Amino acid sequence: MADAPPAAPLLLASRSPQRRAILEQLGLPFDVVAPTYDEDAPPAGDAVALVRRHASAKARSVAADAGDRPVLGVDTEVVLGGRIFGKPRDASEAEQMLEALSGRTHLVVSGLCLVTPGWEAVEHESTRVTFRALTPRDLGSYVAIGEWEGRAGAYAIQGRGAALVRRVEGDYLNVVGLPASLLVRLLAERFAGVYGYG
Repeated sequence: MADAPPAAPLLLASRSPQRRAILEQLGLPFDVVAPTYDEDAPPAGDAVALVRRHASAKARSVAADAGDRPVLGVDTEVVLGGRIFGKPRDASEAEQMLEALSGRTHLVVSGLCLVTPGWEAVEHESTRVTFRALTPRDLGSYVAIGEWEGRAGAYAIQGRGAALVRRVEGDYLNVVGLPASLLVRLLAERFAGVYGYG
């Protein structure tokens, strides 16, 4: 029996190095292209609808140039008490966000969209993250290292931000920036065996 042809690389519509690292960890072939979609970040509202809309728009923004390849779009937000914690504008806002998350449990919500010429699948995943109680020294030293820059919720769990966290319930990689279990399930269902899953 002849070997199956290699799977066409996914096209990741993202600027995120964390999402690239997760796809590499999963052993998936992929190429990266920056999406041409500018996302809005309202401070409140339906976070699930927001991340699904952003993920779909990112994927669609590059789908016309993808040929037959599946395009992957992902968007992740941090949510607490109906407030959406986007990417902080500066160190002061980062510290305020972390202070609000201190000692409490928040949700990390990601939308994931796969687009092909024949269909589009949009789903979402939520992970519960509980922070330990943070002292003013904790806040000041974490903000000073600059890891908050460009991060929803002002922290990076795969970096020094791990020290802020007491508990994670759900998909850890979703908190890093890509709901891996959801992606693997979709690939297994839609491309059984093609990418090594299903």
